[in-house]
Amino acid sequence: MGRAYVYVILGGGVAAGYAALEFSRRGVGHGELCIISEESSVSLFTPITIYYLVERLGSLACGCMRRVIPTYLASTPLRKSRNTTTENPVVPYERPALSKGFLLPEAPTRLPSFHTCVGANEERLTLKWYNEHGIELVLGTRVKSVDVRRKTLLTSLGETISYKYLIIATGARALKLEEFGVSGPEAENVCYLRNVADATRLVEVMQSCPGGNAVIIGGGYIGMECAASMVINKMNVTMVYPEAHCMARLFTRKIANYYEDYYKSKGVKFIKGTVLSSFEKDSDGKVTSVVLRDGTKLLTDMVVVGIGIRPNTSLIEGQLTLEKGGIKVNGLMQSSNSSVYAVGDVATFPVKLFGETRRLEHVDSARKSAKHAVASLMAPNKTWDFDYLPFFYSRVFTLSWQFYGDNVGEVVHYGDFLGSTFGAYWVKNCYLVGSFLEGGTKEEYEAIAKATRLKPRIEDLAELERQGLDFAVSIG
Repeated sequence: MGRAYVYVILGGGVAAGYAALEFSRRGVGHGELCIISEESSVSLFTPITIYYLVERLGSLACGCMRRVIPTYLASTPLRKSRNTTTENPVVPYERPALSKGFLLPEAPTRLPSFHTCVGANEERLTLKWYNEHGIELVLGTRVKSVDVRRKTLLTSLGETISYKYLIIATGARALKLEEFGVSGPEAENVCYLRNVADATRLVEVMQSCPGGNAVIIGGGYIGMECAASMVINKMNVTMVYPEAHCMARLFTRKIANYYEDYYKSKGVKFIKGTVLSSFEKDSDGKVTSVVLRDGTKLLTDMVVVGIGIRPNTSLIEGQLTLEKGGIKVNGLMQSSNSSVYAVGDVATFPVKLFGETRRLEHVDSARKSAKHAVASLMAPNKTWDFDYLPFFYSRVFTLSWQFYGDNVGEVVHYGDFLGSTFGAYWVKNCYLVGSFLEGGTKEEYEAIAKATRLKPRIEDLAELERQGLDFAVSIG
């Protein structure tokens, strides 16, 4: 038993949605493209609902449901039953919403409002859109193995799916506390945030302890954005991380100090230079205290963990070349096997600006690498190597920053760090290689992006500091 497609996308995250849109725009035929994804959201979805749709609404609903929830239909009899909370497979969506609008206490963002590709001001790809464009969806289904040589995938249901070309868009998983020797992360009030099911659970836990204490483990993207959202929910937030300052992989100490001071003004507490050691729990198994390595004990009602991610490469290890934790690809996003492409967090690709390969963990890279891979497949003679300008951004509270390029070399800060607009440039070997700006306008962000891509020669760092943002604007 099996199915065959020309193109298969393995993974149902951001990259899959943008790849699907690019395929449709380039004229992929009905039935040629399939997306396989394991991800589900937690919702009230009952056997009686399926019974009604399949038995009462006829063949159209039946066909749709059988494509969308194969795992559920295969394991659940179509009969009336009492309501149960279960997992509901979802089509690709914009993950950045999970740490922002999804967590808001008033008018929170919910699906289907943030399905791809609204994050790039493109059309919203709902289930109806995929059906109308003849794109097959195999959702809520785990792939057990991939055979690159035979061009086949084996699902957990025992079905074999074959392909001519495979795009691996499996993304990454959140690192778990047990991987660092910490026991007890299975407690119901310990939360991670990687998918919509995680976000739904985080909201439920937060709502169960209004005005309570929350400890956030990690000072990166997830930690900072969750902290802001939880403050808006009137939680008392303490952030714990081992680095000297927040966003240590990107921010300088001076930039980080600005954001830490702003968060402190909102009531957030910071404990830096130490890590989580253990949990204390009550008789119901809920975490009541976080114990740090330095002996500090923090009373808490919930814990959010954001300590990094790891690319999902296990299905192809030993079959494709890996580098820097991801699948090594060329400028066309093509792996060491010419029929297999990789995009998003799982791909390590050549970054022309740096003259080296990088694996980048950000939604912008996922969107653009996915579109480029499809262009390479559908129009190989008209597609050049991927020329990506690394881009990172975040929006929290009333703050908004953007970063382009690389944060290596000498750093030049500029602007008013006591106000609302400031930034930094990074200069390596006398050339501009990176730019950061907080509080800019659309035109100013575009200017620092253009300046970074042009890599102008910098002769005088003091003069660059004096000109500040005007330097980028004058080039733009």
